[in-house]
Amino acid sequence: MPLSEHEQRLFEQIERSLAEDPKFASAVRASDPRFHTRRRLLVAAGVVVVGLALLVYGAVIKTPPLAVAGFVVMLAALGYAVQSHRRGQSPDLHVVGGTTSRRRPRGRGGRRPSLLDRMEDRWRQRPEGHR
Repeated sequence: MPLSEHEQRLFEQIERSLAEDPKFASAVRASDPRFHTRRRLLVAAGVVVVGLALLVYGAVIKTPPLAVAGFVVMLAALGYAVQSHRRGQSPDLHVVGGTTSRRRPRGRGGRRPSLLDRMEDRWRQRPEGHR
């Protein structure tokens, strides 16, 4: 449903007044999941570079434990980056100045039903002749 001309003007006025409030802007920015995802991905990229440097340095000075440690650091950072990216893609709602639950319901109301839920649904939907 489109806004009326008066409502549109009021909305734009509220938008301008909120944009001028630095405290509100920083609170919204701090609760923006894209901001956190971007920061986590940058941290992960930095740690991957450090791990690569350890790997190369360990190989050059012929110290296998250091090279293996560099590889493990790189692998952990890549795992963290993938997890952060997935978390950033989830459609969680965040409340400014409030808290939200990180747990999403799984199964019937969640995004992906578990194996047990899918099997129960198949059992209920089987043909009548097999009951």
